[in-house]
Amino acid sequence: MSVDREPELVDIEYELTLLSRYHALAQRAELHLDRSAYLLLGRLELQHPMSLKELSCAFSLDISTINRQIGALRRQGLVERVEDPDGGLARKVRPTAQGLSKLHADREHSTAGVEKVLREWTPEQRQALGDLLRQFNRSVENLEGRDWPRPDQV
Repeated sequence: MSVDREPELVDIEYELTLLSRYHALAQRAELHLDRSAYLLLGRLELQHPMSLKELSCAFSLDISTINRQIGALRRQGLVERVEDPDGGLARKVRPTAQGLSKLHADREHSTAGVEKVLREWTPEQRQALGDLLRQFNRSVENLEGRDWPRPDQV
C-alpha cells in the first residue's frame, strides 16, 4: 500500500539519499578515519571528556557498540581514558593529539571536496545551503530531544 506524499517531500528524500551516497563515495581511500571514528572524534573535540554512557546517549547507540568503537580508537592511540575532571567515578574519554590531527586532516580533505563541488556557487548560495542544512539538522535534533554541539557554540 502506497502512501501519497507531497511531491517536494519525495524529492527531498531522494536528494538526501543521493547526498548520503555521494558523501560515502568521497575518496574514502585517502582518509585516515572510518565514519564512526570521524563522528566520535568530532564529538569529543567539541565536548570532552565524555563517559561511554554520555557517548551512548549522544549517538543513540548501545553502550556495547560505543565501548567497541572506543576500544578500537584507544588501540590506535586516537583517544585516551582520563579521570572525570568533575570528580565523578566514571572514567571518561578524550581525543589524543594524534586523534585530533587525523580528524583535522580528514576534515580538511572533506572540506576541499565540498569546495570543489561548490566552486561555481555564489557566496549567497553557499550560505543559503549551510543555513538550510543547519535548520534541517536542528529539526532532527529537536525530534530526537538531543542537541548536537557546533563549533560556533563552544
